[in-house]
Amino acid sequence: MADDIADGRAPGPGQPALGVVMLDTVFPRPPGDIGNPATFAFATRYQRVPAASPRRVVFGQAEGLGGAFVEAALALQAQGCQAIVTSCGFLALHHREMAAALRVPFASSALCWLPTLYQVCGGPEAVGVLTASAGALSDAHLEAVGGSARSPRAGMDEAGEFARVILGNQPEGDMARVGQEVVETAVRFAAAHPRLRALVLECTNMPPYAAEIARRCRLPVFDLVSLARQLMAGAAAR
Repeated sequence: MADDIADGRAPGPGQPALGVVMLDTVFPRPPGDIGNPATFAFATRYQRVPAASPRRVVFGQAEGLGGAFVEAALALQAQGCQAIVTSCGFLALHHREMAAALRVPFASSALCWLPTLYQVCGGPEAVGVLTASAGALSDAHLEAVGGSARSPRAGMDEAGEFARVILGNQPEGDMARVGQEVVETAVRFAAAHPRLRALVLECTNMPPYAAEIARRCRLPVFDLVSLARQLMAGAAAR
């Protein structure tokens, strides 16, 4: 059963709202994170899926939770959300099931960027994916949303602060250190793959550091926050 956790920035009359299907988390969410309403200039609504811990979704492929995620997305649609996203890129595995149940635009993951970026950047080898866990992000995750196993991937240090706080779902952490780890991992990744023309941030907790990644790596950076804004721009135009 999905859990209605809170409205973010409540919509005014006639204003479109973004719906976010949330994992069951307690870790800090600074501005720029998909779960922080201050990230967006438009209204947001959030629906949590109980028992959907980061480890269960990332390492357990959200087994047994597919129906609950669909239910949460449908609840957001019923509340009038004109586009819906999730709070974890690993839900790409459940993209087709969730998208098929909805009438509004839906993006399960920043990995949904991949097919478009392949066309504009010269193919899968030119588009790198920075992920919360390289070991858990399988070819199947990419292929579920039209991606390719040929895209290079890099993940966070399993012994780092990012893994402790985000994957370990801790209520407190050294967020400056988390950001430093994300940026430094991206810099090493880009240096190891000089043919990259774009980076995709799989993890929805990485966008707070996207601008610094772009500056340090000298590459355009794409994430679920930017995709959500694009979906909402279309909704506003409609």
